[in-house]
Amino acid sequence: MTEQHTFRPGRVRLAVRPARRRPAPGHHRHPRRTRWLASAAVIAAALTVAACGSSHSGGAASAPAGAASGAASSDSALKTTTISGAAVLTNAQGFTLYWFAPDTATASKCSGGCARIWPPVNGPATAVPGVPGTLTTTARTDGATQAAYDGHPLYTYVGDTHPGQANGNNLNLNGGLWHEVIAAAAKP
Repeated sequence: MTEQHTFRPGRVRLAVRPARRRPAPGHHRHPRRTRWLASAAVIAAALTVAACGSSHSGGAASAPAGAASGAASSDSALKTTTISGAAVLTNAQGFTLYWFAPDTATASKCSGGCARIWPPVNGPATAVPGVPGTLTTTARTDGATQAAYDGHPLYTYVGDTHPGQANGNNLNLNGGLWHEVIAAAAKP
């Protein structure tokens, strides 16, 4: 492997040079790019599930494990919190509640894959003292009871990972617009 040059005795030269190491596939010099691509992949997967699941009708919809933290239960009292200067209705854990534009006061239009992204709030719900508006319930196609506020069935959003977020506000997903629930003005 080594050879000695005759014109310079004592000098050793390697016959084979070691190859330069290249990063393993997926290990780039730009960790921000990798994180961005991973985030984009997660969002794309969620939108794909939502798009594919929106054609499903009937059947019980179960929220993924991560969504359970944002879902309100029937024994949770609804309250308000200020988000971006507006009094927004939240569940007892502080997660923003949403309404879906295609819904009616008597029917939810969000089921299947839609309900996995936008978990329905179980009804009946109660409100802490001082929360204006009317709480009612509506029957879902799977037989469950869903809480409604001023005629709008209520949902949480799996994209809200911490209390006080409103990442689902004004999104156009699953066949319509989603809006945070603004608490009605208190009546004198």
